[in-house]
Amino acid sequence: MSPSNNSPYPVRGYEGFKGVINERASESIPSWPKQRRAKPGAPNVVLMLLDDMGFSDISPFGAEIDTPTLAEIAAEGYRLNNYQTPPMCAPARAAILTGLNPHRAGFAFVPHMDPGFPNTAMELPQDAPTLAENFRAGGYATFMVGKWHLTVESKMHDGAAKDSWPIQRGFDRYYGCMDGFTSLFHPHRLVQDNAQVVVDEYPEGFYLTDDLTDRALEMIKSSRAADPLKPFFLYYSHQAVHAPLQAKAADIEKYRGRYESGWDHIRSERFARQIRSGLFPEGTQCAPRNTEPGMEVVPWASLSEEQKDLFARYMEVYAAMIDNVDQNLKRITDHLKESGEYENTIVVFTSDNGGAAGGGIGGTRSYFSGFGARNPAMPLEWTNDVPRDPDLIGGPQAYVHYPHGWAYASNTPFRLYKSHTYGGGVRVPMLLSWPAGLPRTVADDGLRTQYAYATDLGATLMKLAGVEPLTDFKGRQAVETDGRSFDEWLRDPALPTRHTEQYVELGGRRSFMDGRWKAIEPHANGPSWGESGWELYDVEADPTELHDLASEYPGRVRQMAEGWKAAAWYNQVFPLNDDYSMMRNRPSTELLFEEPVILYPGTPTLERYRSNKLIRMRSFRIDIRLDHRYGKEGVLVAHGDQGGGYCLYVKAETLHVSYNQYGEIKRTSVAISEGLQEIQVQFQTTPDFKWDIEVKVMGQQVRLGPVLQLTGGMCPFTGISVGLDRGGPVDWELHQRHGSFPYNGLLSSVRYTPGPKAAYNREQIIDLEQEVAKVYD
Repeated sequence: MSPSNNSPYPVRGYEGFKGVINERASESIPSWPKQRRAKPGAPNVVLMLLDDMGFSDISPFGAEIDTPTLAEIAAEGYRLNNYQTPPMCAPARAAILTGLNPHRAGFAFVPHMDPGFPNTAMELPQDAPTLAENFRAGGYATFMVGKWHLTVESKMHDGAAKDSWPIQRGFDRYYGCMDGFTSLFHPHRLVQDNAQVVVDEYPEGFYLTDDLTDRALEMIKSSRAADPLKPFFLYYSHQAVHAPLQAKAADIEKYRGRYESGWDHIRSERFARQIRSGLFPEGTQCAPRNTEPGMEVVPWASLSEEQKDLFARYMEVYAAMIDNVDQNLKRITDHLKESGEYENTIVVFTSDNGGAAGGGIGGTRSYFSGFGARNPAMPLEWTNDVPRDPDLIGGPQAYVHYPHGWAYASNTPFRLYKSHTYGGGVRVPMLLSWPAGLPRTVADDGLRTQYAYATDLGATLMKLAGVEPLTDFKGRQAVETDGRSFDEWLRDPALPTRHTEQYVELGGRRSFMDGRWKAIEPHANGPSWGESGWELYDVEADPTELHDLASEYPGRVRQMAEGWKAAAWYNQVFPLNDDYSMMRNRPSTELLFEEPVILYPGTPTLERYRSNKLIRMRSFRIDIRLDHRYGKEGVLVAHGDQGGGYCLYVKAETLHVSYNQYGEIKRTSVAISEGLQEIQVQFQTTPDFKWDIEVKVMGQQVRLGPVLQLTGGMCPFTGISVGLDRGGPVDWELHQRHGSFPYNGLLSSVRYTPGPKAAYNREQIIDLEQEVAKVYD
């Protein structure tokens, strides 16, 4: 949708956008704001954020999952039952860290698109101090572990300008995954501060949530040893419980059999606990099973026994992941208690959006193939669930996600899921405690029902900690934020919220809050401005949004629709990505990524997006040069992991090719002789989303295929490694025998030469400034 000049709100036009382009191109190191000494007695702050966790997934909000640490925090602190968030992860994180509505912060969506508009800059604005930058200027040590997901993916590789990486946005220390998700057993790429952590072989028993906690405790202890009086701000941003769902075997075993009763029963039990604990008043109705096309939940009783066994396994893993998060939070709180700092630490626990429906009606054991299966042009044999041994679910070999029904249970008592503007997408649990600074009275049950939004969280934490927000930042005036502190009604439950209006938009789905009224336009391409496409709910009387009052109050609907429109103009929501066509556009600066590249042994693993640009939906060729000697063996090149990928290795004087087709392994081999070798592997696209693979070794030739292309989502997920198979292994049997299997011969180089893109590759390379100028003409 093109902007117009009829809005009463200021519109950020093309001239402003050119400044955004210039800022993104800058590689200069920013100057830090002058750091003040923190106020005496300033509290530590721990902000723990989960990924894709639903409203009812912890015990203080109704879950049967064992979360005693969170129960303790709830018992001495506060439960916020009306905290809301953008319905997707990166927009929510941008709002939390900047206090800006997500479109103003440049995150209308997740940073896997780059069409060139201000609302999809996919980098936090340089005139918006982050929460870390504010705390750092206020005298705090600032630490982050876990998921970042706030850098445009074309700038996540090792050679990129790092102005939008965590260290450049206010964190003294960082360790984690900058991408949207990863394997918890074999992370595809870890970053420490500003550099990739090169891990040739993950140790036995490695599990990312445990590792992140190790690093967080290390940061805290190191800071305390150097400056015992300096308070810290820790942003612990979990990869859990985003797919792929993976948990430690002992934690899964704890929940064995717990979910055989099914999602209908679990949701009913959770809702009963929510009513008993006072989260909702008696008489509140729990939303029934979702029936919207593509979002359906089938009755548990209608499933076969085999399906019930399989589906219950998914939820056992999901519960085990949350249980492990609680265990790791306890490690942090135990340390703070031992060091005498727990009482003066603010602890916040919440989620970035509601439970996700990415697993489909029946769940998936091949998470990446599910992205491709949504395309009707895919061949008939394409499936979003490649069959795997159910015993592998939850372990390192399977990239799985649970079915719609469990997301429906996660989001009890609300409708729908992540990416939707109903409660299931935007209402998430929040716990907040500060024993020394926000003690509860005997008469106070700690429940807070006032409305709060993600933009308010940072303002609240700064107010509680006594940190003054920066007004001048990096030589310019800091942008005015949207957040409003809710510290007042934390202290006094009788006070009303100061945040009474809020727009939401994601992928064309919209909503608008105005006091007790909420208007929803659930259709991405539905009527935009009149009242015909909108639903209306009184969320005080009807918090689960079951009774549409639009036909009774057409004037209010019209007023709410216009309110959304005005807020959208002010918050640079346009143009809408309501048909996802904007995701096809890529800037011409990325053409460099499509040039041939030579990789040498010893090169760190090439970053995921940089690697995918060489192969995605196109033909390509790999040329390998080595001087082979009898008895030498190992991996020559590997790209991908258990979610999908390919590798070439030498063993027993034979060149082997393993192709992991979303969990289904296909193999071929050809003899290799001693001496200088030039190996050529040609991947040729076919009209039906497949590759024919041809391998040539000194006059010999073998073929493999046709095989389904690795096109789904971000697959292959682990980038290209030369001379060994780092990260998640492509071929599990090979990994079991040899680990990462470094080649011990004389490997010279591996060259990738991208070929023609397939006709169905809809990616469009654009000149950003020219194309954006057309919109604003």
